[in-house]
Amino acid sequence: MIDTMSYTAKDLETDQDVRWCPSCGDFAILKQVQTVIPKFKIPRENIVFISGIGCSSRFPYYMNTYGMHSIHGRGAAIATGLKVARPELSVWMVTGDGDSLSIGGNHFIHLLRRNPDINVLLFNNQIYGLTKGQYSPTSELHKVTKSTPFGSVDHPFNPLALALGADATFIARTMDKEAKHLQQMIERSHVHKGTSMLEIYQNCNIFNDNAFDELSARNTRKAKAIFVEHGQPLIFGQEDELGIKLDGHKPMVVSLKDVSTDDLWVHDENDLMKAQILVRFFAYKPGMPELPRVFGVLYQEERSTYEQDVTQQLAEVIGAKGKGKLNDLLKGQEFWTV
Repeated sequence: MIDTMSYTAKDLETDQDVRWCPSCGDFAILKQVQTVIPKFKIPRENIVFISGIGCSSRFPYYMNTYGMHSIHGRGAAIATGLKVARPELSVWMVTGDGDSLSIGGNHFIHLLRRNPDINVLLFNNQIYGLTKGQYSPTSELHKVTKSTPFGSVDHPFNPLALALGADATFIARTMDKEAKHLQQMIERSHVHKGTSMLEIYQNCNIFNDNAFDELSARNTRKAKAIFVEHGQPLIFGQEDELGIKLDGHKPMVVSLKDVSTDDLWVHDENDLMKAQILVRFFAYKPGMPELPRVFGVLYQEERSTYEQDVTQQLAEVIGAKGKGKLNDLLKGQEFWTV
């Protein structure tokens, strides 16, 4: 008997030519997904990758599982329908900042509030790559692109703040260049029962190169980024010499020469109020201290999943009224004889 749950990253590769630009950050994400998935011991025929449109959305072609390259912004609707119909499947949605936050914005927020057990991998490169370099919903203010030659005047989306506003039950952030951390966040996304929203900073080396360079470069990374862990104080800096302290609800950067680690903010993944602050660390405004960008699981909570609620409701109705007949359903409650 063949053990369908024992396979390697190599087994998840397909015979398709990978049509991303050389050195694109998507390669790194694909590599780590293929590395992590075999650890879950899920038969490949029970794994589905669904995408919309964009560079990231070519992902299903490169995973030797089931998958669907759907239409622009509609991956969330298709993934939800599949999970409700086949709740035993491991469903992954791969999307980009344009696909999910522009044309697909409405579907995206309803996916998060409904909370089906779907793993969302949102590749955020702050640009439209597939259509050759227009500004996206996450592009920074004054971004000069082919569609904004004098600089964008649009206020950008904050994806994780948007997710919290939609009552997401799991939000996390990582980046393509942090292989080990990316693997950990993929694993955490899988373990969570509900919609896991994982934002992945992904470098588009053709149209928006080095957009996140200071967050990953060796000489600036530890000063500009902070990797949070549940139950651990918020410490960062080139020599781990800085920390974050709360003054009421206001975060402050402090030197560990002046304060004890006991005075620092200790990360709690289950604290919604503090998560609201964490997701806005990088929303710099005049007069605010410069705060590091936060990576890791910022928030999670346990809530029944959409497919569980639908299944339970159907069972209750069938138990009370029986299965019913299709003709009666089509006829409905109101009809006339002509």
